[in-house]
Order: sequence, then C-alpha cells, then structure tokens
Amino acid sequence: MTSATPPNGPAPEPRDRTDAPQVRAAPLLRRPALWLAPGLLSSLVALFLSLLYMGGILNPSDQLSRLPIALVNEDRGRPLPGQQENLGKQITDSIAAGGPAGTPVDWQRLDRAGAQDALASGKVFGALVVPADFTASVAALTTEGATVRPTLTVLTNPGLGSLGSSLASQINQNAAHRASLDIGRRLSPTAALPTTRLLLTDPVTVTTRVGHPIGRHSGLGLTAFYYTLLLVLSGFIGGNIVHSGVDTALGYADSEIGPWHTRHRTVPISRTQTLVLKMVMTAGIAALTTTLVMVATIAVLGMDAAHLPMLWLFSFCATVAVGLGVQAINAAFGGIGQLVSMFVFIALALPSSGATVPLQATPGFYRFLGVFEPMRQLSEGVRAILYFDARADAGLARGWFMIALGVVLALAFGFAMTHYYDRRGLRRLTPQPE
Repeated sequence: MTSATPPNGPAPEPRDRTDAPQVRAAPLLRRPALWLAPGLLSSLVALFLSLLYMGGILNPSDQLSRLPIALVNEDRGRPLPGQQENLGKQITDSIAAGGPAGTPVDWQRLDRAGAQDALASGKVFGALVVPADFTASVAALTTEGATVRPTLTVLTNPGLGSLGSSLASQINQNAAHRASLDIGRRLSPTAALPTTRLLLTDPVTVTTRVGHPIGRHSGLGLTAFYYTLLLVLSGFIGGNIVHSGVDTALGYADSEIGPWHTRHRTVPISRTQTLVLKMVMTAGIAALTTTLVMVATIAVLGMDAAHLPMLWLFSFCATVAVGLGVQAINAAFGGIGQLVSMFVFIALALPSSGATVPLQATPGFYRFLGVFEPMRQLSEGVRAILYFDARADAGLARGWFMIALGVVLALAFGFAMTHYYDRRGLRRLTPQPE
C-alpha cells in the first residue's frame, strides 16, 4: 500500500543546521549585548585582583601592627654606681615601654629558654637578647683598659618567611642602637680619657644570628608558601577538571577539543547524586596529585622536608578540602561557580595567607580575611611540618581543625543546595541535537 502524496507535493527533507548560512563575526561584534557580560566581569575581576594583590604589599612597614618579638634580659651584673637596676633591666624596660599606644611591636618578655621555644614554634619573628655580662662589660668601658665593646644579640626566625624575619631584625637592631646611644650619653661624662669618650659615643655592638635555623633547601622560608600554593591549585584545578569531565561524560556538556566535537548520551541522574560522584572522584584523584606534588618537590627537586607521612596526610586532606569546596560552589552557582571558587580559594586567599608578607604587616582587611581564608590555615600547617618539627602549637593544630571545618562546610553547603534544587524540580538542562 502506497502512501498518499500531500496535496502540496512531497514534504521537504529536514535540513541539517550545518547547511544553514554561516554568520560572520563582524555583525555580531556590533551587538552591545554580546560585549556586556564578558566586558563587565573581566573588568571587575581585573580591578579587584589589582586592589587585593597590590593593596597588601605596597608598604608593609607602615601597616605594621603588633609584630611579636621576644625580649630577653639575661644580665646578672650589679647596678652601676648611683643606679638601682642593672643596664639589662633598664634597656628591656625602656624598649618594652617605648612607643605610643598601638605600637607596631608586641614585645614579649621571656627568659632564654622561653624565647628559644617561641622561636621553635613560630610564635615570634625574632628576639633581642641582653647577655649575662652586659652591665659588667659596659662598666669596663669607663676604665683605662677598655678595648672590647659590650654586645646585644639579635636572633632571627627565617621559618616565618624572609620578609617577616627581616622586619623583626631591623626593629631589633634599631632598638639596640637606640639603647647604645642612650648608654653612651649617660656614661660619657664619667670617662677620663678622650679615647674612652669616643668609644662611649656608641658603645654597644649588635650581632645577628639565626635563632631557629631551617634547611638550606627551604627557599629562605618560602617553600612552605609555594608548597601550600601547589596544594590549593591541585585542589582547585583538579576539582574543576572533575566537574567538567563528569558533566561531559554524563551528557550534560559538550566536549570540544580543537575541531573535534563529541556529545554523549545523557544519563538521567539527580543533582545530588551528581555531586556525590564528583566529590568521590575528587577525593580519589587527590591521593594521586598529592603524591606527585611530593615526588616532584622533595624527591626530584630536593626540598628540605621532614615528617613525610604527616606531610603527605596533611597535604592530601588539604587538597581534598579545597576540591570539595570547589564542587560545592560549582553545584550551587552553576556556570559562574568557577569564578566564585577562584575568588574564594585564590584571589582572596593569596594576599591574606601571611606566608610571604606577615599579616601583622598588612591592612586590617587582610588580617580579617586571614581568620577564615583557607590558604592561611593550610600554610601555617605546612610551615609547622616543614620548619617547626610538626608542633601542634606552631599552627598544625589550627590547620587540622580548619581542614575538618572546611570539609564539613563544603558537604553541608553543597548537598543542601543540590537537595533544594532536586526538591523544586530544577533539573539540569540537557543539550540535545536539533
């Protein structure tokens, strides 16, 4: 039986869209609406990144606020004639009390053992030490046989970064120089010989030593920052790769590599189950990326590192926490999720990490961000493992706590949003061939 021919003739064959006339770029470029969203978003990102990154580093000295430095008085000498306290007590009292309210230095008066412990746990950026024979050596300057100048010792802490250690060293040296001039002014009238009076114009020598040494292959205290940056980037980039790869494999996004385009059959799956899949894959792949980061930095490049099992476990958990956060944000915000997670884990995190510029030398906004931004918490944990013998009080305990908190928040936020979308019937749009 033959089918009847339509009265207007046979129906035309459906034409593939590839046969449609091709549109040229020139007329599209004249459409303002095409420029609006990309131009606005790109401009805002460039503006905010410039303000964030440059705003925290332009003048660290002027922004300095309560930089912790140890002040140690070991002087056991008798007070000079006519004085009630020895010079060590006078100097440390003067330094600790110096400066108006809101002084940029938080002088912590400790004994030598306490200062060494504070240096070894990363609690202070340096120390100024008055030796046990200081008063006696100063008193000897007023005698005819004066040849040796008394000494104040500045201890640095390179494990807290080269800039922070340098700032503390400069502050200590300036404080010691002011103390030296003050001592000279008071003792000069008692000197009989011109050579002695000349020696007393600036009688104290300041020596600088490393208070808590770190390895030669530690980048002057910067390997903790760059290693942490590798972990954050591994979690961020790996999470986004998993996000795109799963959407492509399940048929919710097209795959286009060069001129080759593929589109998979759509798998019916809820948003919540999709997020489960992405998070499990993110955690699994993090084990591989963490291992490769350690192989590259330690085995190949020779970075100084101890406590390797602890370092691997902390690195893995840190990478997972960042990756789960990325998945949660992408599930909640959709197409702009990668931009949002970039600000959360990169743009806001880098300048507030305190790993290159101490937070005490940044404006208050960055110190506020440093309370919760992930990179500060992770860098303190990595720094504790690499430089401070994996001590809990050096930042490792806080790092573990913030990793656990970040994982809980990522799971709670991500699944709350996908469950809400699923209950409302807000299914994902499925690209279908026309």
